[in-house]
Amino acid sequence: MNDERIQGRELIEVEHATVRFAGDSGDGMQLVGTQFADIASLVGNMIRTMPDFPSEIRAPAGSLAGVSGYQLNFGDEDVSTPGDDPYALVVMNPAALKVSLPDLQPRGLIIVNEDEFTEANLKKAGYAADPLEDGSLDSYRVIPVAMTTLTTEATKDTGLPPAQRARCKNFLALGIVLWMYDRPIQPVLEWLMHKFAKVPAVMAR
Repeated sequence: MNDERIQGRELIEVEHATVRFAGDSGDGMQLVGTQFADIASLVGNMIRTMPDFPSEIRAPAGSLAGVSGYQLNFGDEDVSTPGDDPYALVVMNPAALKVSLPDLQPRGLIIVNEDEFTEANLKKAGYAADPLEDGSLDSYRVIPVAMTTLTTEATKDTGLPPAQRARCKNFLALGIVLWMYDRPIQPVLEWLMHKFAKVPAVMAR
């Protein structure tokens, strides 16, 4: 494993890595998981993926039954499975954390949307206390990010309603993981330009 430092970043070369995106069924985890997998493939990585869809009958938002996920294992050498235990876990709400945490590697990395850890969402997921504050995650490396707040602020000039702007938070999560694994973001920008080519309000910004 080789280390190097570039502009204040410590880069660690690994042969393969397993990442899981997990959130509510409306959080777009399948979309960003697919985008990450496509980019990994474009840069020459071998990949294996495992989408995890909730029930056809949509469960209540924020519930354990409604958690949707997308796991992928990617690397420079042959990858034969989507991975047993993810090293990096991206969770968009408390329910996603509760469902996915048992699979995370010891000392694994958790990137969490702290905005969604409200009293109501914690109750839906069956938490008696906030796991971001009660010490139960001390054996992991936790990176809390105000994804909903940051996304709403970043998209305020689009003219879209706040609820629609907040739905873009999955792409903020994707950007964080792309940066973390030193993957290019340009393919995502090109995909977005094609996707929203007929939405001038979005394209102008």
